[in-house]
Amino acid sequence: MTEPVPTSTPPLSVLALDDDGDFRQYIRTVLEGEGHDVRAVATPEAFLEAAEARRPDIVLLDIKMGRHSGEEVLAEIRARWPRLCVIVVTGYPSLDSMRLTFKQDVLDYLAKPFSLAELRRVLAHAAERFDLGRRPQDRLRSDLGRQVRLARTERGWTLRDLSEASGVSVSQLSSIERGTHLPSLESLLLIGHALERKPSAWLEGAGF
Repeated sequence: MTEPVPTSTPPLSVLALDDDGDFRQYIRTVLEGEGHDVRAVATPEAFLEAAEARRPDIVLLDIKMGRHSGEEVLAEIRARWPRLCVIVVTGYPSLDSMRLTFKQDVLDYLAKPFSLAELRRVLAHAAERFDLGRRPQDRLRSDLGRQVRLARTERGWTLRDLSEASGVSVSQLSSIERGTHLPSLESLLLIGHALERKPSAWLEGAGF
């Protein structure tokens, strides 16, 4: 009987690329039983199509797939989605391949066969590191607050300075920067104008 998903790991969207049909079935069965949304595909073409259709939270990438190159897929992922969380999976681990993949900002490395406990650990780490599994509006609120705070501090401004320049109250700005309040479109435009930044760039940076 599958144990429940640990409370520290929220439900995640996982996309796995592996040429081993048994492994794809295993990943689907195990992770769906843990409460995650799982898609598993056999070819780089199917993987890229699936990722374009719906961006996953996490990619499980087989780095050695016979005639297909996992390294090439990883390079394509980094070109298209630089911030996407990738976990490399392989049945043929080596120091050289580990060095290569980590140079391309891979979160972790799982060598087959791995235990369910190892898989859970890596997913929990990914969820914490990439702030995954939250509602889109929660991620947007947090990221907008971070970007406003960075833009303000880069100018050497206090919250009061920004308030005076934008017309948005200090208390509202504080709650926006802490990620506890999602600014209205009007407030966001006022803040962006005061900081000489485009709110559209902030939204794009947050993945929207």
